[in-house]
This record gives sequence, C-alpha cells and structure tokens, in this order.
Amino acid sequence: MGIEFDSYAGEAFYNDKMGPIVKMLREKGLLEDSDGAQVVKLDDNELPPCLIKKSDGATLYATRDLAAAKYRFEEYSFVKSLYVVGNEQTLHFKQIKAVLAKMDFPWASGITHIPFGMMLKDGKKMSTRKGKVVLLENVLQDSIQLAKKNIENKNPSLANKTDIAVMVGTGAVVFHDLKNFRMNDIEFSLEEMLKVEGETGPYVQYTNARAQSLLRKGAFEAYNGDVNLAADNEWPVITELQVFPDTIKRAVEKNDPSLIAKYVLNLSQAFNKYYGEVRILEDDAERNARLQLVHSVSIVLEEGLRLLGIKTPKEM
Repeated sequence: MGIEFDSYAGEAFYNDKMGPIVKMLREKGLLEDSDGAQVVKLDDNELPPCLIKKSDGATLYATRDLAAAKYRFEEYSFVKSLYVVGNEQTLHFKQIKAVLAKMDFPWASGITHIPFGMMLKDGKKMSTRKGKVVLLENVLQDSIQLAKKNIENKNPSLANKTDIAVMVGTGAVVFHDLKNFRMNDIEFSLEEMLKVEGETGPYVQYTNARAQSLLRKGAFEAYNGDVNLAADNEWPVITELQVFPDTIKRAVEKNDPSLIAKYVLNLSQAFNKYYGEVRILEDDAERNARLQLVHSVSIVLEEGLRLLGIKTPKEM
C-alpha cells in the first residue's frame, strides 16, 4: 500500500512508563479507591470513572494510553495527536482526554479521537474471535488478481500489466474504504470495488488514463499564459476544478477523506460528460485550450488520488 512509519512502538514499550503516571495521579489527588480498584472520577465531565488499576493491581488500556500520550508529547512536542480508532472506543478516549486535562497537561486539548465505522461482510460484523475475518493482505492480493484479469480481458496488449494491476487493485480497496463517510459501516464487496463504472477507484483512475491518452494523441504542450474557453459545456468542468482547494481544506478540518473521494468522482463525471459531448482533438483554434483543460483535470485527479494514497496509471 506504500505506507511507511517514521516510528512505532508496541504496548510493551510503555510498561515502565505506567508507574510514573500512577504516581503522578496519586500525588495530584486524582486517584480514588473503588471496590479495591483505583479510579479517576470524571463526574464533572459527565463521564463514568476512568479505571486506572484493577483490584489485583493490574494496569489497563487507560493506564497505558495515558503513559503513551505523555511520552508522545515529550518525544514529538505535537500540536495535534490524532487517534484513528473505531467508534466503539469513543468513551475511552473522552476519558483519557479528560484525565490528562485534570493532570494539568495543556497539550491535552490537542488530542483528538477520529472514530470510524465497521467493515461488514454479508451485513454482519467481522469478528476475530469467531473466525469471521478477512485479512487485508488477502484482500489486496485478490483485488490485484481480479484487476489483472480485467486487463487481460479488455486490454491484453497493455504494457506493464502487472504494475498497473497493483495500482488498480490496491487503489480499488483504498478508495472503497475512503469514499464512505468514516462513521458509516461499509459492506465489503471485492466485485463492487473493481468496477470501472460507478463510484469506484478504477473509474477515477480510468478517467485520468483517458485524459492522459488525449494529451498524448494531441501532442499537448503545457502553456503558462491565459487560456480562453468559450463553450458552455466546459463550465461544469472548470467550476468543479475551482473548488478543489476548498475541498482539501474542509477534508482536513473535518478529518474526513471521503470529501476528497467524492470530489474526484464528481470531477470525473463532469469530465466524462464533457468528453462525450466535445470533439476535444478537433484541429481548430481552440484545440490547445481544450487540451489545457484536459491537462488541468489530470493534474487534479492525480493529486486528489495521491492525497488518498492511490497511484494513477497513465494507461489502463
């Protein structure tokens, strides 16, 4: 998937950092006994008590997350610390943030939980305990193989078929996830993900490949001056292009990548309508202006997909 981590640490990394947290909570008078367990009461936050130590002395996720948050601030001096964790953990992170605020850590305000819904299979929740789970590694391999099969059927002479199948197969899985508002549950369907028609990653990738093909056939050369476009059917594409910067801004503010995914779908639909109505490569005075518009569409589609972690083949 092309994802890299600058650093990572497992749960055990924080084992020696929990004691100081418990000590600090006690010194600040925040720890209270509750049936032998140690808790921080959060009544003033309208939250249930945060369990820090069980009656047998064992620590919990909360203890570990408090230690991890403190370590991360000391290590990275973060402005924001984003926890991308399922929505069933919403209460937990409200408690963690509230406890950190009670500990007088001003950086607690920079902690944000970004919840998301579940991936469903046949309408039911996947469960590791019940063995009802689909591994991402297998999904990606299956998706890549299906993409390769589609290429063999529709464009067998395509160069670099394997590389393109990886881009399309992986992109299909990522796009299917990110096109949905993150709080919604998602129905898992490999066949739906890989369709070149409809609201899919391959549809957007194919639209960009179509734009690239037009630019090659038209021997396009980028032009830095003003471009005059007069046809009415060009305005929907131009209007869509203009809202891209604002879409990115809203996606960041709302922690919602689906806004970008929906945007590239809308731009693709506007461009494909334009493509169907206009002879873009017709040899007239406006040809290079039309190709400049196609070039702009391709730039934005590629950047939109890049922001979602998806690559864009020049041919499909």
